[in-house]
Amino acid sequence: MKINFFMKVSGSGNDFIIVDNRDGLKRPSPSYIKKICKEKTGVGADGLILLEKCEKGYDFRMVYFNNDGKEAEMCGNGGRSIVLFAYLMKIVKKKHVIFCSKKGKHTAQIKQGNVVKLQLSPPHSLRENLKVKTEYGTFTGSFINTGVPHFVIEVDDLESVDVKNVGRNIRFSKVFGKDGTNVNFVKNVKNGIIKIRTYERGVEDETLSCGTGSVASAVIISKKYSIPSPLKVIARSGEILKVYFDENYSEVFLEGKVTPVYFGYNLL
Repeated sequence: MKINFFMKVSGSGNDFIIVDNRDGLKRPSPSYIKKICKEKTGVGADGLILLEKCEKGYDFRMVYFNNDGKEAEMCGNGGRSIVLFAYLMKIVKKKHVIFCSKKGKHTAQIKQGNVVKLQLSPPHSLRENLKVKTEYGTFTGSFINTGVPHFVIEVDDLESVDVKNVGRNIRFSKVFGKDGTNVNFVKNVKNGIIKIRTYERGVEDETLSCGTGSVASAVIISKKYSIPSPLKVIARSGEILKVYFDENYSEVFLEGKVTPVYFGYNLL
């Protein structure tokens, strides 16, 4: 596969390669995705996103691949990023967008300053006070699916956490089955502000931001401390994401800035 045009975009620290694939070109192979997402020898990105045609009633379809080459059901920051990409490329001309992914229907709004507010699927499969044994000790947290699975652990000292090694150990724990889970370490700061660090499966490392992880962490902390919507989430990148939800956590929204990095051509 040869891509003649692409855009690199950062969604609050998550970076993506986004391609307009409405012509229905052949889907990229896992080895190709690994190659172009690799840092230093490739473009470097947390994932590759294809914008494709969708059935009537939707503006487009989002197809997301982690940088390990595997397709994932959804990515919160990726969803926000593709919405701005579609607007900048004039694929959509309005600032209220409806698109589909493997998780179903999503609505989004583009605000001033390239801020995008995205509705995610309702969180489900909550399991609180779940203990996970690892070679680094036993960790107690809460599991929730916010489009993809997340395990959320509250900590007092966020900076001292070995996110890569502890996160990987938890991610592959048998507790979470063959697909594993993303792992979030979260600190409840004050007044509806939290900080998080995330180990993302598929990337298999700590990322500078994680949209679905921000939502998972915000929901868990909100439930635990009865904190009303919205919560502010400070990502590892230093950027702030806002998570909105109703009283039943059945409607959740993720809001934050999207930054176009550059356009590129002839991606072999």
